[in-house]
Amino acid sequence: MAQLSLLLLSLFLTLISLPPPGASISSCNGPCRDLNDCDGQLICIKGKCNDDPEVGTHICRGTTPSPQPGGCNPSGTLTCRGKSHPTYDCSPPVTSSTPAKLTNNDFSEGGDGGGPSECDESYHSNNERIVALSTGWYNGGSRCGKMIRITASNGKSVSAKVVDECDSRHGCDKEHAGQPPCRNNIVDGSNAVWSALGLNKNVGVVDITWSMA
Repeated sequence: MAQLSLLLLSLFLTLISLPPPGASISSCNGPCRDLNDCDGQLICIKGKCNDDPEVGTHICRGTTPSPQPGGCNPSGTLTCRGKSHPTYDCSPPVTSSTPAKLTNNDFSEGGDGGGPSECDESYHSNNERIVALSTGWYNGGSRCGKMIRITASNGKSVSAKVVDECDSRHGCDKEHAGQPPCRNNIVDGSNAVWSALGLNKNVGVVDITWSMA
Protein backbone atom coordinates (compact mmCIF):
# COMPACT_ATOMS: atom_id res chain seq x y z
CA MET A 1 0.00 0.00 0.00
CA ALA A 2 2.86 2.35 0.89
CA GLN A 3 4.50 1.67 -2.47
CA LEU A 4 1.27 2.53 -4.31
CA SER A 5 0.97 5.78 -2.36
CA LEU A 6 4.56 6.73 -3.26
CA LEU A 7 3.90 5.91 -6.91
CA LEU A 8 0.76 8.07 -6.99
CA LEU A 9 2.58 10.94 -5.25
CA SER A 10 5.45 10.72 -7.75
CA LEU A 11 3.01 10.77 -10.67
CA PHE A 12 1.19 13.77 -9.20
CA LEU A 13 4.41 15.73 -8.74
CA THR A 14 5.46 14.94 -12.33
CA LEU A 15 2.15 16.14 -13.73
CA ILE A 16 2.11 19.46 -11.84
CA SER A 17 5.70 20.16 -12.93
CA LEU A 18 4.79 19.94 -16.64
CA PRO A 19 4.11 23.26 -18.46
CA PRO A 20 0.50 23.90 -19.47
CA PRO A 21 -0.51 23.11 -23.09
CA GLY A 22 0.88 25.66 -25.54
CA ALA A 23 3.46 26.93 -23.03
CA SER A 24 6.38 25.00 -24.55
CA ILE A 25 8.90 27.04 -26.52
CA SER A 26 10.10 25.72 -29.88
CA SER A 27 13.33 26.60 -31.67
CA CYS A 28 14.01 26.54 -35.43
CA ASN A 29 11.62 24.23 -37.32
CA GLY A 30 9.97 23.20 -34.04
CA PRO A 31 6.16 22.76 -33.91
CA CYS A 32 4.00 25.78 -33.11
CA ARG A 33 0.46 27.11 -33.16
CA ASP A 34 1.27 30.82 -32.85
CA LEU A 35 4.32 33.07 -32.34
CA ASN A 36 4.06 32.60 -28.54
CA ASP A 37 5.17 28.99 -29.08
CA CYS A 38 8.44 30.12 -30.73
CA ASP A 39 11.69 31.12 -29.11
CA GLY A 40 13.02 34.70 -29.27
CA GLN A 41 12.38 36.50 -32.57
CA LEU A 42 11.18 33.39 -34.38
CA ILE A 43 7.62 33.36 -35.71
CA CYS A 44 5.19 30.55 -36.47
CA ILE A 45 4.94 29.84 -40.23
CA LYS A 46 2.70 26.96 -41.30
CA GLY A 47 3.10 25.12 -38.01
CA LYS A 48 6.89 25.53 -37.72
CA CYS A 49 9.06 28.15 -36.00
CA ASN A 50 11.26 30.07 -38.43
CA ASP A 51 12.93 33.41 -39.08
CA ASP A 52 10.70 36.43 -39.60
CA PRO A 53 11.32 37.55 -43.23
CA GLU A 54 10.14 41.10 -42.41
CA VAL A 55 12.69 41.44 -39.60
CA GLY A 56 15.40 39.74 -41.66
CA THR A 57 16.77 37.55 -38.88
CA HIS A 58 18.98 34.57 -39.70
CA ILE A 59 18.69 32.62 -36.45
CA CYS A 60 17.88 29.45 -38.37
CA ARG A 61 21.01 29.56 -40.54
CA GLY A 62 22.09 26.29 -38.99
CA THR A 63 18.99 24.57 -40.32
CA THR A 64 19.85 25.10 -43.98
CA PRO A 65 20.32 22.07 -46.26
CA SER A 66 23.32 19.78 -46.12
CA PRO A 67 26.63 20.90 -47.66
CA GLN A 68 26.65 20.93 -51.45
CA PRO A 69 29.19 19.38 -53.84
CA GLY A 70 31.97 21.69 -54.95
CA GLY A 71 32.41 23.33 -51.56
CA CYS A 72 29.59 25.84 -52.07
CA ASN A 73 27.36 25.67 -49.01
CA PRO A 74 24.19 27.65 -48.19
CA SER A 75 24.85 31.01 -46.54
CA GLY A 76 21.42 31.30 -44.92
CA THR A 77 17.69 30.97 -45.48
CA LEU A 78 14.92 33.18 -46.80
CA THR A 79 11.28 32.42 -46.07
CA CYS A 80 8.66 33.35 -48.61
CA ARG A 81 5.02 32.40 -48.71
CA GLY A 82 5.57 30.10 -45.76
CA LYS A 83 8.38 28.11 -47.34
CA SER A 84 12.06 28.29 -46.42
CA HIS A 85 14.62 28.61 -49.23
CA PRO A 86 18.43 28.39 -48.97
CA THR A 87 20.50 31.39 -50.04
CA TYR A 88 23.97 31.20 -51.60
CA ASP A 89 26.91 33.53 -52.10
CA CYS A 90 28.71 31.06 -54.37
CA SER A 91 28.25 28.45 -57.10
CA PRO A 92 30.08 25.21 -57.93
CA PRO A 93 33.37 25.58 -59.88
CA VAL A 94 33.09 26.25 -63.62
CA THR A 95 34.67 23.54 -65.77
CA SER A 96 34.64 22.53 -69.43
CA SER A 97 31.36 20.72 -68.69
CA THR A 98 29.70 22.30 -65.66
CA PRO A 99 26.56 20.47 -64.43
CA ALA A 100 23.59 22.81 -63.99
CA LYS A 101 19.82 23.10 -64.00
CA LEU A 102 18.22 24.92 -66.91
CA THR A 103 15.14 26.97 -66.00
CA ASN A 104 13.01 29.30 -68.11
CA ASN A 105 12.92 33.07 -67.69
CA ASP A 106 10.87 35.82 -69.30
CA PHE A 107 13.33 38.67 -69.92
CA SER A 108 10.69 41.05 -71.31
CA GLU A 109 9.15 43.94 -69.40
CA GLY A 110 6.42 42.66 -67.11
CA GLY A 111 7.76 39.10 -67.29
CA ASP A 112 8.58 36.79 -64.42
CA GLY A 113 12.17 38.01 -64.47
CA GLY A 114 11.14 41.10 -62.50
CA GLY A 115 13.29 44.16 -63.18
CA PRO A 116 15.52 44.79 -66.18
CA SER A 117 18.64 42.69 -66.76
CA GLU A 118 21.54 43.47 -64.45
CA CYS A 119 24.18 43.64 -67.18
CA ASP A 120 22.66 46.47 -69.24
CA GLU A 121 19.62 47.63 -67.23
CA SER A 122 17.44 46.71 -70.22
CA TYR A 123 14.62 44.32 -70.99
CA HIS A 124 15.12 41.76 -73.74
CA SER A 125 13.07 39.87 -76.28
CA ASN A 126 12.56 36.21 -75.50
CA ASN A 127 13.55 35.50 -79.09
CA GLU A 128 17.14 36.31 -78.11
CA ARG A 129 19.37 33.45 -76.97
CA ILE A 130 20.17 34.87 -73.56
CA VAL A 131 20.61 33.60 -70.01
CA ALA A 132 20.89 34.64 -66.39
CA LEU A 133 23.42 32.84 -64.18
CA SER A 134 23.29 32.04 -60.46
CA THR A 135 25.04 34.63 -58.28
CA GLY A 136 28.33 32.73 -57.98
CA TRP A 137 28.60 32.10 -61.72
CA TYR A 138 27.47 35.64 -62.51
CA ASN A 139 30.50 36.65 -60.45
CA GLY A 140 29.67 40.29 -59.90
CA GLY A 141 28.96 40.83 -63.59
CA SER A 142 32.31 39.57 -64.86
CA ARG A 143 30.52 37.30 -67.37
CA CYS A 144 28.15 40.00 -68.65
CA GLY A 145 27.97 40.00 -72.45
CA LYS A 146 30.01 36.82 -72.71
CA MET A 147 28.83 33.71 -74.53
CA ILE A 148 28.37 30.34 -72.88
CA ARG A 149 27.81 26.96 -74.51
CA ILE A 150 24.85 24.95 -73.17
CA THR A 151 24.45 21.23 -73.89
CA ALA A 152 21.29 19.24 -73.17
CA SER A 153 21.05 15.53 -72.44
CA ASN A 154 19.55 15.02 -75.92
CA GLY A 155 22.93 16.00 -77.41
CA LYS A 156 21.84 19.39 -78.74
CA SER A 157 23.81 22.50 -77.81
CA VAL A 158 23.46 26.25 -78.20
CA SER A 159 25.47 29.39 -77.52
CA ALA A 160 23.78 32.07 -75.42
CA LYS A 161 24.75 35.48 -74.07
CA VAL A 162 24.86 36.27 -70.35
CA VAL A 163 22.68 39.32 -69.65
CA ASP A 164 21.52 38.91 -66.08
CA GLU A 165 22.02 37.44 -62.61
CA CYS A 166 19.74 34.76 -61.23
CA ASP A 167 19.93 36.09 -57.67
CA SER A 168 20.85 33.37 -55.18
CA ARG A 169 20.89 35.74 -52.20
CA HIS A 170 17.62 37.67 -52.44
CA GLY A 171 14.06 37.16 -53.65
CA CYS A 172 10.37 37.10 -52.75
CA ASP A 173 10.00 40.81 -53.42
CA LYS A 174 8.81 43.09 -56.23
CA GLU A 175 12.28 43.40 -57.72
CA HIS A 176 12.37 39.62 -58.17
CA ALA A 177 8.70 39.34 -59.24
CA GLY A 178 7.93 37.46 -56.04
CA GLN A 179 10.26 34.60 -57.02
CA PRO A 180 12.36 32.84 -54.33
CA PRO A 181 16.17 32.98 -54.45
CA CYS A 182 17.77 30.96 -57.25
CA ARG A 183 19.65 27.82 -56.38
CA ASN A 184 23.40 28.06 -56.84
CA ASN A 185 23.48 25.96 -60.03
CA ILE A 186 20.97 27.67 -62.31
CA VAL A 187 21.22 28.71 -65.95
CA ASP A 188 18.00 30.66 -66.51
CA GLY A 189 17.36 30.62 -70.25
CA SER A 190 15.02 32.49 -72.57
CA ASN A 191 12.39 30.76 -74.72
CA ALA A 192 14.85 30.89 -77.63
CA VAL A 193 17.42 28.89 -75.68
CA TRP A 194 14.89 26.20 -74.83
CA SER A 195 13.70 26.04 -78.43
CA ALA A 196 17.23 25.75 -79.81
CA LEU A 197 17.86 22.82 -77.47
CA GLY A 198 14.63 21.13 -78.56
CA LEU A 199 13.24 21.25 -75.03
CA ASN A 200 9.73 21.84 -73.74
CA LYS A 201 9.84 24.85 -71.42
CA ASN A 202 6.70 23.61 -69.65
CA VAL A 203 8.85 20.89 -68.07
CA GLY A 204 10.25 23.67 -65.88
CA VAL A 205 13.72 22.37 -64.99
CA VAL A 206 16.10 20.10 -66.92
CA ASP A 207 19.66 18.90 -66.39
CA ILE A 208 22.30 20.46 -68.67
CA THR A 209 26.00 21.17 -68.78
CA TRP A 210 27.61 24.46 -69.73
CA SER A 211 30.99 26.07 -70.35
CA MET A 212 32.39 29.34 -71.57
CA ALA A 213 32.07 29.46 -75.36
